[in-house]
Amino acid sequence: MSAFGWGTLAASSLVIGGVLALALPIGRRALGLVMAFGVGVLTSAVAYELVEEAFQTSAWGVTWGLLAGAVAFYLGDFALDRWGGHNRKRSTDAPANASAMAIVLGIVLDGVPESVVLGLSLITTGTVSLAVLVAIFISNLPESIAATVGLRTQGWSRGRLIVLWSATAVASGLAAAAGYTFLDAVSPGVVAFTNAFAGGAVLTMLADTMAPEAYANGGRAVGLMTTVGFLCAFLLHALT
Repeated sequence: MSAFGWGTLAASSLVIGGVLALALPIGRRALGLVMAFGVGVLTSAVAYELVEEAFQTSAWGVTWGLLAGAVAFYLGDFALDRWGGHNRKRSTDAPANASAMAIVLGIVLDGVPESVVLGLSLITTGTVSLAVLVAIFISNLPESIAATVGLRTQGWSRGRLIVLWSATAVASGLAAAAGYTFLDAVSPGVVAFTNAFAGGAVLTMLADTMAPEAYANGGRAVGLMTTVGFLCAFLLHALT
């Protein structure tokens, strides 16, 4: 399967989560706990699939890549928040004056770094990283469920939401393909920097959007679920 196919497959859980949110009543506590699990899974994937492997190639590349990725996401997210994309993945308190384009761009901003990593894993190992694939797929479910609930209360139609998640899945596939195509011939140091850059962006996204929503809905138990998610992803990494 091509990088585009893997990226789209990982992001297809956005569509699944959106459909589930439209079809079934999902309690806020359950949503928060699942989101906490996703935070743990993605954190583990960043630590062991991105940073650890990149560090073996370039310690300085990891250092600057993490910082650059975090700053890049922060600045992009800050701009979109001011435009009306804040709370784009919240199940409650959806802003009434939110810009539809800002919401869409914000969701794409959240998902692009993860997808680029999948493309890079094809370069570094010759095959897609199963741990990263599972981490992205799982973490996308609660994200899209929460956002769908919030946007639905804001007045978004079912058809509009399905189109949003489908387009985001395709954009994620394109990001994975771009990561594979444009970085296939670069030096290992550049790949290490890019991996760390994506890791920094993902960690900043987790702290900014997923972790607060998880705690707001799941309460104190989110710490336990985050640890369980981290452990599951680590065991998957160790076994593969």
